[in-house]
Amino acid sequence: MIRALACLVLLLAAAPAPPAPNTPLPIDSARIVRTLPHDPAAFTEGLFYRDGFLYESTGQVGESSIRKVDLLTGKVLQSVTVPPPYFGEGIAPVGRQIVSLTWQHHIGFRWSLDGFRKLGQFSYPGEGWALTTDGTAVIMSDGTAQLRFLDPATMKERRRITVTVNGRPLDQLNELEYVDGEILANIWRTRFIARIDPADGHIIGLIDLSALIATVAATDPEAVPNGIAWDEKGRHLYVTGKEWPSLFEISPPKG
Repeated sequence: MIRALACLVLLLAAAPAPPAPNTPLPIDSARIVRTLPHDPAAFTEGLFYRDGFLYESTGQVGESSIRKVDLLTGKVLQSVTVPPPYFGEGIAPVGRQIVSLTWQHHIGFRWSLDGFRKLGQFSYPGEGWALTTDGTAVIMSDGTAQLRFLDPATMKERRRITVTVNGRPLDQLNELEYVDGEILANIWRTRFIARIDPADGHIIGLIDLSALIATVAATDPEAVPNGIAWDEKGRHLYVTGKEWPSLFEISPPKG
């Protein structure tokens, strides 16, 4: 499988145009609004905002967890372990529950939002990478170019879309967040967040996180951007990365 950055470069330069008139893909540079603390030991896999707090999932076998985090201080207020052999992946809120994925065990879990009590589990084919919700469906990435739309009550698939640039599939879609009618996705091991049209999967534009990466100055190749959370009411967009010491608020994408 072609790794995401090389694939993205090829796709952006691809000559074949989509059926509609071909226009350059917008690339917006992320503008840092403020910088907040983040646990530098957190191997971030999932992130969302709810009622003034961040909820975060972390990966690695034996280190996987789901956490409630104080937004301003980065302090972990509550956590639950996702035990071995599972490698924890993405999370999303469903009512007063949190649903979470595991990487290669085809098993997800349901937790209470208050107290993180395990309420049940569900299964799915393929790998589990990330989750978000548009309010009516849970949206799941699995490392391929496809995003699945799942029924929140059963976690069974309703439909799926293929994410494309200039008509060609783009894979390695990692952490997800639904923002103003778009799906935002970290493209693994790149500096980009993709802005995806949930109707047909075409990429509307990219957000370049170069300024954040330069600020963090990580030396570990695994310390990549991963983690997007959206405060819809306050219109605050937060991003971080695996083992990053900072959480950044950046300006939301424009239209």
